[in-house]
This record gives sequence, C-alpha cells and structure tokens, in this order.
Amino acid sequence: MKRLVVLGGGESGVGAALLGKQKGYEVFVSDKGAISKKYKEVLLNNKIDFEEKQHTESKILNADVVVKSPGIPDTVALIVKLKENLIPVISEIEFAAKYTSANIISITGSNGKTTTTLLLHHILKNAGLDVGIAGNIGDSFAQQVAEQSYENYVLELSSFQLDGIEDFNSHIAILTNITPDHLDRYEYDFNKYVASKFRITKNQKETDYLIFDADDEAINNWLKENKTSAKLVPFSLEKELEYGAYVKDNNMIININKEKINMPLSTLSVKGKHNTKNAMAATMAAQLLKVRRQAIKESLEDFEGVEHRLENVAKVKGVAFINDSKATNVNATYYALECMDKTTIWIVGGVDKGNDYNDLLPLVREKVKAIVCLGLDNEKIKNTFENVVDIIVETAGAEEAVKVSQKLAERGEAVLLSPCCASFDLFENYEDRGRQFKNAVRSL
Repeated sequence: MKRLVVLGGGESGVGAALLGKQKGYEVFVSDKGAISKKYKEVLLNNKIDFEEKQHTESKILNADVVVKSPGIPDTVALIVKLKENLIPVISEIEFAAKYTSANIISITGSNGKTTTTLLLHHILKNAGLDVGIAGNIGDSFAQQVAEQSYENYVLELSSFQLDGIEDFNSHIAILTNITPDHLDRYEYDFNKYVASKFRITKNQKETDYLIFDADDEAINNWLKENKTSAKLVPFSLEKELEYGAYVKDNNMIININKEKINMPLSTLSVKGKHNTKNAMAATMAAQLLKVRRQAIKESLEDFEGVEHRLENVAKVKGVAFINDSKATNVNATYYALECMDKTTIWIVGGVDKGNDYNDLLPLVREKVKAIVCLGLDNEKIKNTFENVVDIIVETAGAEEAVKVSQKLAERGEAVLLSPCCASFDLFENYEDRGRQFKNAVRSL
C-alpha cells in the first residue's frame, strides 16, 4: 500500500487526503499549526490519521508521495529534506488531476483571476454544462474529483499551486496578466515569478489553447523567448486583432471562430477596463467550449461580480463606501483607483510583499484627498505619498479606519478600502478584513 503524506490540514490538504484514501493510499495528514474544528471532524469521520502543531519527520520521510499546501515555501527545511530523499512533493492540483479525465480550464494571473474564474463558471453553468469550480476558490479540487466527478472544471490557480505541478495540464489555460506580486516567495526576482505563472502552459499540446493578455509586457517578453505548443489566443484593449478579442467603438469584439461576437461594453455587468479584459478571456474560453453566442451574452449581462472586489457597501450621508479588500497588490489597487470617478479617501496598508507604490502616484495625485493607513508598519506608504497627499492618518483597525474616513469625507465623495497589501498583520485574511470593514460601515 502506497503512503501519501499531506502537509497542511486546510481545504486543499483535507481534500487531497479524502481522494488519497478513496484511491487506496495509506494517508497521513500533518499540520505545523492547529487544524480547524471543521477539518478535524472530516478527518476523524473518515478515519484518516493526522497530527497538528508539529511535523514528526519519521512519519513524513517514509512517504511515497507528499502533497503540500500551497502556503508552504519550497525553502522550508522539511521540504528540502524530502526532495533530497527523492520523495515527490506535489500540489493538490497535480494529485487530483491524475484521477479525472474531465476537461480542465485553468486561470492564473496576478489580478483578475477570481473574477474571470467565477464569470466563466457562471457562463458554462448557465449554458447547461456539467461544471465544477475549484483551485484557489470554493471546495477543494481533490475532494470534488473524489465525490462529484464533473465533466468540466474551472480552476483558479496561484503561482504557488503551479509550482507544485509536474504532469498537470489544462485544455484551456488563461493568463490574465503578470505584475510583481508575492516576490518575497521568489527571491525578489520577477523573472522567477513570471516563469512560475507560465508553468500553466508547460504540458499543453497543439490541441490546447492559451488565452492571454496581449497588452502585458511580461507575457509578451516570455512568449518571444520561450515556446509553448498551445494555440495562442490573445485579447487586447490597445490594438485590433485579426484573431482574438479587442475593443472598438466601445464594443467588445471577439473573433476566434465562425461565430463573431460583438457586444456593447455598456451591457457588461462588470465595469472597468480590467473587467473588460476578464470578460474577453472568459468569453473566448466559453466559445472554445462551443457555448452559443446568445447564452454567453446573457451571462455577461447578469453576472453579479465578486465579494471584496470593488464592492459597493453603502452610501452614508452622501458618501459612498467601497470594499476592495481583495486588492492585495499594487496592480489591483491601480485598477480600483482608475475606476474611481469621485474624490476619494483611500484606506491602504497591511503586510507589504515588496510593493513599489510609485506606479500609483499619478492616480493618487489626481483622485485621492486623504490616505488612511490600516497596517502595523506604514513607513513606506507615508514616504511615498506624503508629497502628493496633505492628510495621512494612521489607524489600528477597520472600525477606526472607517470612522476617521467618514470624518474626512464630504458629501459626493467616496471612501475606498483598497489595501494593496496582504492582511495578516491585523486580520485573518482579506475576507475577514473586508467583512470587518463592511460591518464598521453598516454601524456608522
């Protein structure tokens, strides 16, 4: 009996354990931290052996295969030791893919991947396809392969998940964009991060497709210097394409097969340039899966958008409060500020992942009247913006940040939470940060 060791007892780890048990492995789950009550119950109910708050090496180094949580860096001593012992260390995505013959559409990128994933899933589901959604979102891919076996999966994949693949392949891969993010995991080398994203196409064949942003410098540079077997399917806001998707006269035009799609941007339910790109990518993937033009258009018109992503929370005394807690890097915040059409009080800060805020200066100068810092260390934010914004205030939590912002804002202005940073200094995660912000707004 082969031994599967799973490192990390969260959503992806417990999913991998369930699939491993179903496929006849002897399974052991090990988490350096505490395993939450919800996941512990699943492990106990399924009689899966586990430990928490420690990694017992003797129980791990005897594995035939190790599935590790995307949150564990490759540089950790235990992972280095496993690799020295030639024990394969893979991601849950790689492990689960071996056990499904489903059609896989996977989506990666620094920004836009959640919206694109949810939008594509919405289109395919409405069109009657048997489709699951997994990866960085929803229930674990491995658990769904074990319990549901959909015919199609839309997977949102982070660079960390892609780092752990060997043979995994997607029939359609979407690369939304690549901007500096998570550089702390890639030795502050942007090229290593880019290479990590492009692992999404490493096993693609001539019969597969790579949908990509043709306006993105990092993507174009990689494609000039490297080869992929997949058919390239570009989208652009800057140029008209003979093959692919582009914008002309405020219409989104998609021309990749006999059914040309022409749709006014005003009818899209998601707004902003970045969302036009997300809609182009999702639409082309749906077309390649033979979804009818009319079905795609209807889904693009009624899609609801993503919580914590430019989400309108409430208007209080004429001031709009907007929750963009999902903006954990500079590029995401750039999009948010670009979409603002009112004078803005900007709430920013958290755990800096090597951010360069200079790209934001022109937008901040044009739109932001005050900055409210929401993080433990705000020196870099203050140093970057003190010459373009008169008011910079430091706060110690969501409630205080909202109250201060309300005092600073006048009727007709907006308060935007778009932190640009990870949330782990004051919050559990970006969802927790967004919920605390919304609760604070509602109790004003």
